Amino acid sequence: MFQIPLVFLVLVIMVLLNSIKILKEYERGVIFRLGRYTGVRGPGLIILIPVLEKMVKVNLRTFVMDVPPQDVITKDNVSVKVNAVVYFRVLEPNKAVLEVEDFYYATSQLSQTTLRSILGQFELDEMLSNREHINKELQDVLDSQTDPWGVKISAVEMKHIDLPTEMQRAMAKQAEAERERRAKIINAEGEMQSAQKLHEASDIMAQNPLTIQLRYLQTLNQIANDKTNTIVFPMSLENVISALKK
Repeated sequence: MFQIPLVFLVLVIMVLLNSIKILKEYERGVIFRLGRYTGVRGPGLIILIPVLEKMVKVNLRTFVMDVPPQDVITKDNVSVKVNAVVYFRVLEPNKAVLEVEDFYYATSQLSQTTLRSILGQFELDEMLSNREHINKELQDVLDSQTDPWGVKISAVEMKHIDLPTEMQRAMAKQAEAERERRAKIINAEGEMQSAQKLHEASDIMAQNPLTIQLRYLQTLNQIANDKTNTIVFPMSLENVISALKK
């Protein structure tokens, strides 16, 4: 009776096992037959023709990639370091395999160069105050360049802008000067409003001299509440003489 060698049997089993693939819901397989692209399969059970077919697995989930700090010279010649985070995912697995050698590495390098070139078009104040606009522009530029790779840039967010020490001091002085200016303006507006109210009150009191006397008596009453004060009542000389005669 003919017997199959054990080594051959083990080899056949290994080949069959290697030809059976199971892809998760978020995975796709780009299939090559004798080196030629034949299509995208998955998810689920995938059976490859032994020796003839090969599969490259692609993850379709969103990647979160940190862009390391980049030296950027702004439009107003200020040197800063800026880092960011990029969110992207693969929409077309076949392009991600056929059009670029390593789509993750390529997206990382492209993000770094784009960050430097785009931020160099803005002044420092714009970078600090218009982050949403700059983030949107970065996303649009990156998305247009990664589109041939089947990669979709979902979002780009600048994380931190590292300013030189002397620039931080200058900005702190500028902010302090701005606060002092606003405080002086508010104080001046208060003084002006107070003067206007006093002017209106004096016009009203001038129409009736009795109101001035009532105000005078009210002031004396307020002063009398403090027993530590010595109150001097101003009186005319004629009133003093008439009081002595009586």
